[in-house]
This record gives sequence, C-alpha cells and structure tokens, in this order.
Amino acid sequence: MDKFIVNIIHRPEMVPEYAQKVTGHGGKEEDTGNKALLTESLDIFKTQQAIAHKYGLKTTILMTYASLFNAEAVAQAKADHAQYGDEIGLTLLGLPCTEFKEKYKTRDFCIWMFDLETKKQIVDDVFGKFHEIFGFYPKSTGSYYMDADLTNYIKASYPDVVCEIATCWEESKAYHTCNESWYTFEDGGPWAPWIPSKANTHAPAANAEEDSGVVAIPHLSRDLIACYDGNGSNFGTHPQNVLRGLLYKPGSFAEDGSYGGQEYPYFCNLVDQYRYQGRFNGGISYNMMHVGPGWMNKAGRWEAPYELLLASYEDGCRYYGELKKSGKLEDMTMSEFAEFYRANKRYTEPEVALWRDMIYGSDKQYFWYCDPNMRVLLNMDLCGAITDLRPYVGKLVWPIGIGTPHIQECSYPFLIQGMYRAGPFTHYAGAGTLRSAKLQYNGEEVDLKLCRTHGHVSNNGGKVVTLDPVEIEFTGLKLKLQTVVSFPEGESVIRFDRRVLEISDPDARVHIDEYMTACYGTNEYPEDMSVVTLEASANGETEALQYAYRDRHSTLAGAQEVSATIPPIATTVRLTAQGPDAAGYFAEGYAFSPMFDLGFRGTLGKDEVFTTWLKLEKAD
Repeated sequence: MDKFIVNIIHRPEMVPEYAQKVTGHGGKEEDTGNKALLTESLDIFKTQQAIAHKYGLKTTILMTYASLFNAEAVAQAKADHAQYGDEIGLTLLGLPCTEFKEKYKTRDFCIWMFDLETKKQIVDDVFGKFHEIFGFYPKSTGSYYMDADLTNYIKASYPDVVCEIATCWEESKAYHTCNESWYTFEDGGPWAPWIPSKANTHAPAANAEEDSGVVAIPHLSRDLIACYDGNGSNFGTHPQNVLRGLLYKPGSFAEDGSYGGQEYPYFCNLVDQYRYQGRFNGGISYNMMHVGPGWMNKAGRWEAPYELLLASYEDGCRYYGELKKSGKLEDMTMSEFAEFYRANKRYTEPEVALWRDMIYGSDKQYFWYCDPNMRVLLNMDLCGAITDLRPYVGKLVWPIGIGTPHIQECSYPFLIQGMYRAGPFTHYAGAGTLRSAKLQYNGEEVDLKLCRTHGHVSNNGGKVVTLDPVEIEFTGLKLKLQTVVSFPEGESVIRFDRRVLEISDPDARVHIDEYMTACYGTNEYPEDMSVVTLEASANGETEALQYAYRDRHSTLAGAQEVSATIPPIATTVRLTAQGPDAAGYFAEGYAFSPMFDLGFRGTLGKDEVFTTWLKLEKAD
C-alpha cells in the first residue's frame, strides 16, 4: 500500500477565539453578539471552504455550538455537504456565545477543564442542538483535548461518533512563549492517528477491551523536531503557524492591490516529510490541517496583513490539491478516515517516524516510536539515546478538570524527558534524564551521548533502528562501535545491542556502562521521589531500597536484574543484560538531583556484543 491521506477541517466559529479581543472587535468588554464580528467570521469560513473546493479537496465541517444558532452557517454546511461531499461534524471548540454564557455563567471554554457533570451537560446541550438542526448525530467531534471520561461519555451516549480530534501534540511547549498564560498542557501523546484507550486518551488501546470506540487524530500535523525542541504553535501544517514561525519568503503588493510572490518551502517540506513516513508504517501516511476563522481576520495577525494570511492558506491548499491531482494524496473526511484506519491497522502495530531537521541545517535526526505500551524518542545526535519515554503500559487513569487533582494538566507523565529534565547537558552537579551508555579504557571515559550519527529503520518482528557506526578514540586505542535498537511488537521492551566492529588492539577490552537516569513528572518541577522503590536481584536474592534522597547505591554483587517501581504513574521499569561480565546496579539521587539510576556494567572486545533490555510493566 502507498497511501497519503489528508483531513482538511474547518469550523465556523461565530466568535473566533483569536479575533474577539486581539483585533479590538469587541472593545474592552466581550461582545459575543457583535454583528460585524459574526459577519466577518462567517465570511472567512466561506472563504476557507471555497479555497479547499477550488483545489478539489473535500472537508470536514465541525460545527461549533455558536454556529448552530446561525441559519446562514447551517445553510452553508448543508449546501457544501450536498455539493462537495463535505462531512458535517460537531466540535466542542467555539462554545462561547450568548446562549452558552447565559446558561453556564462562566468565561471558561475548554471542555476538558470543566467538572465531569458539567462536561456531560455541555455535551448533551451541544449534541442535542446539533440533532435538532440537522436531524442526525455527528460522526466526528473533537477539541484541543478530549479526556478519557469525556470520550467515553460521548461514545456511550452518541455511538455514531467514530472520530475525534483528541489532543495538540506537545502543546505545553507553547506555555513559555505565550507569557506563561497558555494553560493547555498536553505533552506525551501520539503525533499521528491512534485508537485511544478507555483509561487514558494519550495511551493507544492494546486490544478491543481497551478500545474507546473512536479513532483519534491530533489537532495539527506538527514538525517532530521543532515542536519537541521549541514552541509547537510555530511549526505545523497550519499555514498561519508557518507565518508566525517566520518560515516563509514574503511576497509583495501589486499596483492593483493584489498580493503574491510569497513562497513556503518549509510548509511543502513538512507535508512531504509526513508522506515519507509511509515507508515505515505499512505504506500509510497521514496529514491534517485544521484552521479556524480567527487566524484570517481582516485586521491581520503576527504583523502580517490579511492579504498574506489569505494567500498562505490558498497556497497550502494548492499544494495539497497538486498532490491529489498527481495521484499522491487522497482527501478523506474524518469519519471516512476512521473507517479506513480501523480496516488497515492492528492494535499492537506501532507508529514510527524517522524525522530530519528542516529549519536550522543541523542534520539532526529523531526516531519516534509509539504503541500501546510506550512512546519513545531516540535522538541520533546523541547516538540513539532515549530522550523521551512515556510508559503507556500503566494505562494511567488521570482525571482532568475542575474537582480533580489535574484541573489543566493533561500531559501523560514521563520517565525520561530531555527538555524538562535537562537531558544530556546539566548543571555542574546532578544529572538529567537519559538512556545511554559510557565506554571506559585506562581511566578515560566517553559517553555515547556525545557521538552524532544517523539511523535506518527496518522490520524484524517489530521495528529495528540500525545506527551508523561511531568511532571512539582513547589514548592508545581506537574502536568502531555500532548500536542497534529493537522494539519487538507487543512486548513493551526496548533492546539495545552494542557491537565492537573494529578495534586497534585486538586483545584490548573496554568497560561499558549501560545506564538509565530517570524520574517521573509532567513538567520541569520535581515530584515526590520518596514513593519510588529500587530493587536489584541475583540468584533469588533481592535488595530493595526506598527512595529517601540519601545518594545511596546498590551493593548486591552480580545483580541480574534491576528495577524501579513508581506507583504514582503505575509503572515498573526493569533492566536486564547479557554480555561479558554483566552486572546490574541502581543508584538513588539526592535533593539537588532527584533522579534514580538503573544500569549494567560489563566489558567488550572485538566482535563482541553487549545487550540490554529495558522493559516496562504496569505496577499494581
């Protein structure tokens, strides 16, 4: 199969979230009935629809609650459904309107942040109004985030729903570039379509029993390096995001007032890099573009005039249209895609991405892996070190909203996170989270995280990443080492094989230290590590240590397995090894560096392999 699929999604927001105050339409007070704003918003929605249809693209129209009270918006949706085959769905964005505010007496608008009973009431109101207007219930819905309780309620109450926009990939990164006022913390989820489990939206279902009944898609198709390293709102398949990230060549105004000549190589490259991922995922690749009217208002955005905003959207749709015309793209509605996805994907089948930097010329390469047990990031700039690890195997129940412990914090917790917990480069004391290895020879040490390389993906009972060999030089000794990282399908295991391909002294042996430095959390701030239990076992003997910030180390000689159990995220992580002189250890951290270490030490010589297995389990 060779199929690249795109969802083009529009929503007729009557009170666009970005236009109400930014452009001054509403004055100092919010005015959800402002006629000029309503007219402009509807005109922009019509323009978006017309542009998509101009290039032969069908859309999914996600009606907002406010738009259900607007006869013209309803008529437009019906007409486009009849003429172009556009799907009419229902979004839980765009709630604020006169009717909503009069009933709920709040300025809150993020559906996942309400208490559960209010969520249900809002859903019933919105779905009921949709049915009243259209005579049927929608097959597609969504928001910036759809928590598990919300998804489960919608599927149970409105079973026609088969597809939802469920999260914004790595959205929390925007917090630091939005004056610390962007309270949508949604890190740790899949970047590509998945079937969410009933327990946690981020975690893909492992089987039919866990299946929430819907196919989930991300809010945008993001740049899988730039959005992880920086602000995700600047790097995605949203033409106006590209403008905000200044990733374009501006055009100019002609004498007749028209605007043209702009170029968007980054946007096209981003779309093409998603197309490229099909070769690693059974020939299937996916893209989505979801644009609300507020991004194209007449007053402009990000110091860009309306003419450029309009032109950027047309140019984006033109590129999708060109791909479709040449037979390289298939446009689907959300429900059509959900049907296709279920017919062509297994529950345990992983989604992977081999991603290269497209902006800074760094030659950086990331490998992303996601299945029902974990989400993993291998950084080839660090010789394949793990710099992000989310243990989905815990299927962590994490209620969201008012009345829960997590009113805004939706992120799935990590064990390793290179952006929030320092990663490879740290302060003069302490350590960041990382899974890597060190080599020692005659008192000298080289950490593989300092060795840049590239990887190549293949299939062998799962996904296998073979890294290009790296050359390591000690005083009096040179060697060439290759790393192979394997992900056996359905086993919740990551296997690292380190092989010495060449060595200047055939009789020399080097020491190897395979280590994992980890913790748990969802952001930069440390959690209570005293709940963590570290263990080592050898020949039936076990040594356990309850974390107490005392900088203690294991003393069990010849340990064959080391582990850490972290009850707050319902996860146990185990490390085992096979190789010359292999012996495990664990280490407790301290207050300045509240991490823990699991590792194995051994030796390596010419043509020898040292293998470690990192296994994740659900902790009872």
